[in-house]
Amino acid sequence: MPSEDLTRDMKRTVGIEAARMVGQGDVVGLGTGSTAEFMIEELGRRVREEQLDIVGIPTSFDASVLARGNGIPAGTLDDVDRVDIAVDGADEVDPAMNLIKGRGAAHLREKIVDSMAERFIVIVDESKLVQWLGTKSPVPLEVLPMAVRPVMRAVEAMGGEPVLRMAVHKDGPVITDQGNMVVDARFDGIDDPGEMERTLNNIPGILENGLFVGLATEVLVGRITGEGRIEVERRT
Repeated sequence: MPSEDLTRDMKRTVGIEAARMVGQGDVVGLGTGSTAEFMIEELGRRVREEQLDIVGIPTSFDASVLARGNGIPAGTLDDVDRVDIAVDGADEVDPAMNLIKGRGAAHLREKIVDSMAERFIVIVDESKLVQWLGTKSPVPLEVLPMAVRPVMRAVEAMGGEPVLRMAVHKDGPVITDQGNMVVDARFDGIDDPGEMERTLNNIPGILENGLFVGLATEVLVGRITGEGRIEVERRT
């Protein structure tokens, strides 16, 4: 297993590479999480030093703060009529480029922005590659607070193991930017991500789930070579 420093370097490498793919005048979906953070920082450098003219559409409050702190003009979907490119990380990526996202509890806004993008670039280190979704990560569900218990019972009826996500540095559950709760649903492998995505979203009370099926147009994977160097593998 790579050290924390090597993992951070892989994330930085793919984040910088993705930022280089943004063009002049682009409307850019700004992802959430540790890998997307490197991309946003590099975009900010390009805005300052290369006079890159872009509009960022943050997918979370955290991404909005980070964008503004790096000098990236930030807007909302009310301000634009398109998203040219979205860049974000993922918790798992399968061979068909389907994803599980939502460890940062921003998957509802991420899916809205990413689904609008002409190009959706996923940036991950090699530890996020899996043969089947659900191998390592549960599927995050954004749930209306009043529906948490009914949703958990419905997930159990599907054979899943639901857990209400609790905050780490505060008492109580995690609350999303939209004021909802997150239920993490663990399944013993997901044979048909598309069917699972549709089934979960048909449960009343679930606003969105963390399965991103058929949305990614390209995946940038940070890998460590036999010589200990970091390279970027492109998947399309």
